[in-house]
Amino acid sequence: MGVYTFVCKKSGAEWSAKQHDGDLECSADSEHNLTKQLVQTALNSGDSGAVQSSFSYITPSSAVAQVIIGGAVAASFVGDGAAAAAAPSGGAAAAEAPKEEKKPEKEESEDEDMGFSLFD
Repeated sequence: MGVYTFVCKKSGAEWSAKQHDGDLECSADSEHNLTKQLVQTALNSGDSGAVQSSFSYITPSSAVAQVIIGGAVAASFVGDGAAAAAAPSGGAAAAEAPKEEKKPEKEESEDEDMGFSLFD
């Protein structure tokens, strides 16, 4: 599993991104195109599997982008990607879910037990 975090900055009409802990860099004319290029750049680095990406603005001209390759696709973004590493990779947790207990049903009309009815 690969987690790639990028610091993104906008200068004029162009966005540029540099990997936080690494050598990967790219630039594009919009944040959407930048995200697509970041995903492609991360895939070219050798990791394979499901891809998840996020782009979060810090200010109007700066952002943080993250690309996660492999691992659990349903993991949510947590500042440092810890949720992706901690997410279960199998169905064992779902199989061990506690069973729902059935509660006894109440009688529909309890006013009959009192000897009178509200509609009499």
